Amino acid sequence: MSAAASLSEPFAAHQRAVGELCVGVRRRGAATVLADLRQAGCLKARFPRRENAEWIDVVTLNISGGIAAGDRLLSEFAVGDGARATIAAQAAERFYRALPDAPPARVRTNIAVGAAAAAEWLPQHSILFDRCALDRMLCIELAADAWFLGVESLVFGRAAMGEVVGAGSVRDVIRVRRDGRLLLHDAIRLDGPIAAHLARPAVARGARAVATLIHVAPDAEGSVGRLRTALDRVQKNQPRTFTVMPGLDPGIHAVASRTNAGDGRIKSGHDGLMVTRDGPHVACFGLSEIESGVSAWDGMLLARILAPDGASLRAAVIAGLQAIRGGRMLPRVWLC
Repeated sequence: MSAAASLSEPFAAHQRAVGELCVGVRRRGAATVLADLRQAGCLKARFPRRENAEWIDVVTLNISGGIAAGDRLLSEFAVGDGARATIAAQAAERFYRALPDAPPARVRTNIAVGAAAAAEWLPQHSILFDRCALDRMLCIELAADAWFLGVESLVFGRAAMGEVVGAGSVRDVIRVRRDGRLLLHDAIRLDGPIAAHLARPAVARGARAVATLIHVAPDAEGSVGRLRTALDRVQKNQPRTFTVMPGLDPGIHAVASRTNAGDGRIKSGHDGLMVTRDGPHVACFGLSEIESGVSAWDGMLLARILAPDGASLRAAVIAGLQAIRGGRMLPRVWLC
């Protein structure tokens, strides 16, 4: 496994957080037990009391209180042959505004899953702040018969706080290899006027939150129907409303409409409605409901979910995970 950060590296002019976390688990009889643990800097791991001895829960913590430009975080997880591990984060991660000319936050996560082993990568969503700078990569190495389920979620600003990610730099890569062969290379790159990019129909059609769900298993194709049904159910039950956001221009605060509810919402019936100005000035995002797509091939299922806000995205992600996990409870941190 590669090293992306080192505590011995010199700090820049501003104090930066550095964290390294290495966790290994192995099979012992019918149970999965801890085999290796090393933690340094701001990254820590905790192991809640389990309800199923076959699965071990690993909860990660970033005690720095959020991620700023220039931070360097490396996490490595090894799931031994026949072992079962669920890796989750204690809370949503926040990526804060970067100072001018600051290097991006560098986040690297490597997960190796052995023969007949199973691993789940279930961090909670990442909240991006205006003018953030992020360089993140998730690398999954799977044995030929390994089982994997993972999700990565990006939320562009906190809708309830009236935030808009008008500009920034985001590079987010997910790479999956099975038996040494590249199975997936999924890359998101957004630079400059992020809000304007997301508003484009071919990019996100105004979505403020996006999730990628990945399932790799010998029978992954068999989960397509269940996942589509679960996401469709969430979409049908989702209120069809528009969230009206204040623009970066103080003069933009609302959208003129006959159906303006007067409480920060525009009622349904205006799919695709969008009000923008040149550059990063965006007054309203037009996605009114959850949208999703699911496909599967070569033992891998891939789903993309778009939502108008983080709460809607979380509801869809939870429904999707429950559809694939066969009735097992989600980690407790997801239920808080």
